[in-house]
Parts: sequence; structure tokens; C-alpha cells
Amino acid sequence: MRGTGIDSDAWQQHAWLNRLQSVALLGFMGGFLALLGWLLWGGAGVITLLVVGVLGVFLNPSTSPRWVMKMYGASRLGRDQAPGLWSALEVLSQRAGLPRIPDLYYVPSGMLNAFAVGHPAGSAIALTDGLLQNLDDRELLAVLAHEMSHIRNNDLWVMGLADVFSRATSFLSLFGQLLLLVNLPLVWAGSAAINWFAIALLIFAPNLSALAQLALSRTREYDADLNAVRLTGDPQGLARALLKIEKVQGGWLERILLPGRRVPEPSLLRTHPRTEDRVRRLAELAGQHEVLGLHGSDMSQHVPRHVVRPRVARRPRWHIDGLWH
Repeated sequence: MRGTGIDSDAWQQHAWLNRLQSVALLGFMGGFLALLGWLLWGGAGVITLLVVGVLGVFLNPSTSPRWVMKMYGASRLGRDQAPGLWSALEVLSQRAGLPRIPDLYYVPSGMLNAFAVGHPAGSAIALTDGLLQNLDDRELLAVLAHEMSHIRNNDLWVMGLADVFSRATSFLSLFGQLLLLVNLPLVWAGSAAINWFAIALLIFAPNLSALAQLALSRTREYDADLNAVRLTGDPQGLARALLKIEKVQGGWLERILLPGRRVPEPSLLRTHPRTEDRVRRLAELAGQHEVLGLHGSDMSQHVPRHVVRPRVARRPRWHIDGLWH
């Protein structure tokens, strides 16, 4: 089945909006951290945090893909086990301009999920058994392109940097509140004055930083959708995959008794945008001409419906490390 292509003008508009939002949110988190430093130590605090921030940008560590995959109990899929998926990865990697093809991993879980780890020079993409069982070729290709886009955009590094900002903000907030407690006797004795604005800022700083981090995550998801469409030229394929994942994920009893359990409300607390919002944006990209010459159907032949599975799939469960898979 052939996609209808994408609208180039709509794609550019969404791309610039996503970039501006990402820069603004990272700037907000960094500026907020600097403000806390100024409240605690004045100009010296701002300079210190600025130096730490610059070092964080250049030294932000990346987690080893193999280590992350071990946490999920994932097994590497060789070319002989999934030749079609590897062929698709090669084509997508070439189109994305990656210097190295990501490794492919299989997670023996019934959840419908896929995720990417690493950076463009060394990365991996994991697919769950539930995803392989429930998505057709066109939808699976779109999901691969989405994860490939996360790698191409270095989203894991960006979110890692945001996490550093958020953790540093939480630390400074806790440190400031401890200083307040230590100085309470002086406040009660009238020897020190309280800046209630600074106190409120210290208390709510971690929450505000966390909300900005969640908003950044949603923006990066939108951008990955956008670039996945550019890789395949098939917005409908990704929209179909998102809708199917939303529908199939969880049992029928869970959907009746615990609606919305997997994705919190309100939207400000989501790491991913609402499916209907993502599908709406993808629909806006659908055009009458395939301006980029990239078609989802052109690569559907590379994706098999079956993969040689290295182990028996199991039902998802919670693990002591906090992961659910």
C-alpha cells in the first residue's frame, strides 16, 4: 500500500516549531538553575553553575546500549534471525545519514513498545514481541523510522542533559531549604529577614523543572514523528501504528476498569503527547505529492511479518529496578 506523501510546507513549519520549543525549554531549565544559584550564592553561584553547565554539555555521559538492553532482558537479533528488519535498518540509516547502523534487539515482552538508546555513532533499537506480533509491515517500518529519528536527533543526549539540569535544580532546592531550617532561630530572633519569593522558588523549583523536562520530552516525540515521516514519506503508516498501540496496549478488562492508567492526566504530566494529538499532526503532513520521494511502500518488502525469536515471550511485569517490561 502506497503512502500519500507529505506536505513540505507543513513539515517545515512543524520542524521549526519543535526546534524553538526545545531550545526554549532547555533555556528555561538552565536559566532556572542559574536563578537558584544567584539566590543562594549571588554572582559567584551563577558563574559556578554556568561552568558546570558548559561542562555538562560537553561531558554529558551516554549510557552503554548493551547495558540498557541487559536491564530489559533483551537479546540481540542477528541478520540471520531478522534479515528483513536489518535490511530496513540499513535503508533507514542511510536515509538518516547515520555513520553506523543501530544494533537490533528483541525484548520478550507482550507490551507493544520500541525504544532506542545510544548516539548516532553507537546505538541500538529494541522491539518487543508484542510489537512484532501486532503491527503490520508498514506500521513496523514507521516505528523503526521513529526510533531512528530519536537517534539521529541525539534525543537521548538532549534528555540526559535535561535530566542533569533537573537533578541539579532539585539538589539546590533541597540545599536551600536546609539552609533555611538552619537559620530559623535567627529568623525567629529577628536577626535575619525572609525573602518569601525566594522561599517559594526554592520549594517549587523541582516541580517547575520537572514540568519543563516533561514538556521537552513531548516536544522531542513530536519531532521524532516528524522526521520519521521524512524518512518514509508515509504519515499514515505511523498514525496507524500509534492508534493500534493505543488500542491494543493493555487487556480489555484494564481498559474498562482502569482507563488512562498507563498515561497520566493532565497532559502536563505525560512524557509522550496524546495519541490523538500526534495523529492530528501527522494528518496535517499528508499531501497530494510525495515531495521528498520517500515512500513507506517502497521499503515494506524489507520488513518480514515474522522474526526468528530467540526466546519465549512473557507477560510484562514490574522489576525491582523500576522498569516495567
